[in-house]
Amino acid sequence: MPQGEPFVGILDAGPEEPKSKALRYGISGVALVLLLSGATWYFLRYTSEKHTVEHFMDAVIANDMDKACQIWHTHPGFSCQDFVSFWGPTGYYSPIKSFRMESAEVPPKGGSGVVITVEISAYAPFPKPEETVKFAQNREVQIWVERSDQSLSFPPP
Repeated sequence: MPQGEPFVGILDAGPEEPKSKALRYGISGVALVLLLSGATWYFLRYTSEKHTVEHFMDAVIANDMDKACQIWHTHPGFSCQDFVSFWGPTGYYSPIKSFRMESAEVPPKGGSGVVITVEISAYAPFPKPEETVKFAQNREVQIWVERSDQSLSFPPP
């Protein structure tokens, strides 16, 4: 450093210009709004599909097979009678007294739907992990929710 010139540190700068301050706050505000929007979208992205599965599982637990079959939207190769053989009171997944949604995700191969993983239990209320004997009897089932019409089915292989 040449003799006689004063040393100016990074913190010794003069007052910030008002335009510079406004620009900095504006950019920070926009970044915060984008961050919050992205976080909100991430947590709410499968809300309608989760609600459809929740209504379906509530109908199954209430043993309202007509309503559950309507939500499932059976197709010609899978009748309501077939549906009841899976979800009815004496069906493959019975008895179902409570449930808990585990996850919702688009399959790695892509597709037009969402796979919702539901844990079902023969006990009400849903057993806590501390209740080892009851909790160990829970089963997981994956349900495919078609985004276009919210119809349900089993996930494609």
